[in-house]
Amino acid sequence: MALPNILALPANADRVSFAADFGQRFIVTVDTEEEFDWGKPLARTGHGLNHVPELARFQQFCEESGVVPIYLIDYPVACDPAVVEALGAAVSAGRAEVGVQLHPWVSPPHDEDVNNHNSYAGNLAPALEAAKFAQLQDAISAAFGKAPMIYRAGRYGIGPETADILAKSGIAIDTSVRARFDYSTGGGPNFRDHPVTPYWIDQAANLLEVPLTTVFWGILRRQGAWLYPYMWRAPQLRGLLARAGLLERIPQTPEGVSVAEAIKGIDIAIDDGLPLLVFSFHSPSLAAGYTPYVRNEAELAQLYTWWRTVFAYLKQRQIRPASVADIMAAVQP
Repeated sequence: MALPNILALPANADRVSFAADFGQRFIVTVDTEEEFDWGKPLARTGHGLNHVPELARFQQFCEESGVVPIYLIDYPVACDPAVVEALGAAVSAGRAEVGVQLHPWVSPPHDEDVNNHNSYAGNLAPALEAAKFAQLQDAISAAFGKAPMIYRAGRYGIGPETADILAKSGIAIDTSVRARFDYSTGGGPNFRDHPVTPYWIDQAANLLEVPLTTVFWGILRRQGAWLYPYMWRAPQLRGLLARAGLLERIPQTPEGVSVAEAIKGIDIAIDDGLPLLVFSFHSPSLAAGYTPYVRNEAELAQLYTWWRTVFAYLKQRQIRPASVADIMAAVQP
């Protein structure tokens, strides 16, 4: 029997319960991908992998804070020997974990046209989505000697058949839902009404959704879910409300979010009782000049300062780091 549509909103009964000693925790996910020009149309070729050795520096940085980062790896990176050189020992020792991130435009088999619609893997024919996923999962397993247990669709592009593909492939956690974001105008999914707390996609298949953490902050935050979408085409109004302390949407990422905003978001997530905070960013931001967020060495230093400050604040608030293994061990039936 096919699994439920992963895009469907969960029922309250699907919310996940964790063991009492799990407490409130956080994970760091890294969209570990090729470098490409974000301002140009997507292409199968023309990308780079120059930043991949910098993963070793970030790994060492996380280890110093007791954090086990989760590297969600796409096909070009999985096929680059430099990624194993940078992360292989840490993954083998359990100091890092690897997962799958599917960028369909650079993942074989190349049987589709490269365009915006097809850049969301869930929009592809199910057989092609499954074939691309299988080749990528095999490449990651071969590189690191262990099967990945967690998945994120590139561009968050899950589709109606994705859950079935993941369950049949042994994936335990999907983390593609970017709650409170809507990508439907570009042909992608709409996560505007999805919860930020983990929930079962299908408990019988042992498939869990762990959404990326985004919170609303401000006096009007309880109305944010319905109010914020109306302001999408009015960025000046959004900025005005944020500066006035009325309403701000805060995703937990160092890319485009100040450390002060991140801390406000952490406080909201903790106060709301969110059991698991999910942080994310793109691996090319670990070197200067590959993303709009890290254009030079000064901004790279700022990225590490952001993480250092956030890790220290989470420790101050007694929010401990977790891993995929920790999450699965703490899930209550």
